[in-house]
This record gives sequence, C-alpha cells and structure tokens, in this order.
Amino acid sequence: MNGRILTIILSVAVVFSAIALVPRLIAMRLPGDHSGFEPEQPIAFSHRLHAGELNINCQYCHATAQRSRYAGIPSASACMNCHKFITSRRAGIRAEEEQAKKEHRKPNQVIAPELNKLYLAIKTSTPVRWNRIHQVPDFVYFDHRPHIAAGLDCQRCHGPVETMERVRQVETLNMGFCVNCHRGRDGTTLNGHPVKATSDCSACHF
Repeated sequence: MNGRILTIILSVAVVFSAIALVPRLIAMRLPGDHSGFEPEQPIAFSHRLHAGELNINCQYCHATAQRSRYAGIPSASACMNCHKFITSRRAGIRAEEEQAKKEHRKPNQVIAPELNKLYLAIKTSTPVRWNRIHQVPDFVYFDHRPHIAAGLDCQRCHGPVETMERVRQVETLNMGFCVNCHRGRDGTTLNGHPVKATSDCSACHF
C-alpha cells in the first residue's frame, strides 16, 4: 500500500515538473540563435513609420544591398535628404502653428527629440553608433547581391520590418533556415526571376 502511494506521489511530481519545464524548453535556443534580439538604438528610428506608413523602399536607405555583400547602414547625410526639411511630425508642427496664431507671433521651429540627436551628430561630426541586429557567424559567407537580384523580399529573412517600431531579429538565420529556403526555391521563379539556389557547401563555407 505504501509503495502504491509513493508511486502516485512520484508520478504527480514528475507531471508537475514536466509542466514547469515545458515553457523553459520551448524558450531554449540553440547556440547562435539570436531570434528575438531587439536592442535599443542610439536614435529611436521607426521602421514602421518609414518603411510601413511612408512606404519608403528598403534600398533607398540600405543602398549597397544591390552592389555589395552588405546592405549597409545609411549615412547621416542620406537621412538629411529628407530631414533637412522634415524636423518633426506634422501634429507637432501644426500644434505650434496654432499656438503661434493665438499668440500673434511667428511659429518656432519644432524639432523632434530623436531628430535632434541626428542633427547634433552631424554638427559635431560624430558617427551614430547603431547596434547591429542581424549577423551570421564568421565561418558563413553571405552576399546580399544574388538574393536581391533573384527578387527575394527583404522580409523573408528580416521579418515584417515595416510593422516594427524597433527592429528585432525574427528568423534564426541558422543553416537549416537557409538550406530549407534554397531547396524550396531552386529551379523555381520568384517575382518573375528564375531562381538557381544551390545547396553546395562551398557556396556559404569556403
């Protein structure tokens, strides 16, 4: 009888232990898996606003993706193509204009706090030190050029950045992710482009 009670107690303990461990096992990541990585940036740049609401093409800012291994980070001067004239959101500018009208004065220039960081960086010739999010290991060779040429959408690897206020890594970007994509697309067409996606080891490791 005592042995039966002990068995029941142990079984219940095992079940509760398993229930407690399952969330941790699900959250566990393999080495090199940085999915979910979402670092704070020196300037709170909103991809949701720029790529989503304003529909700015990814390659306007990441201009080297077509001609280089790396997509690159836009220089402050590229930001100034727009922000030489746009210094704040419309709501803030309209509020200042209405207040100035009530006070019978000229509106003051409204500069958003985050944009002020950009202007200060340019004024002091200080580079903005962005925190890198997506990165493959040193033993992996990745080149943006063939992927862009094949018509692959940026979101396939980088996730729906046009919905992100702060960019985070969505995919694992591990070997399985890349190989499965190559195997699934090789010999097909993508956005009207024929796809030759090799699974040869030397394509990424040499």
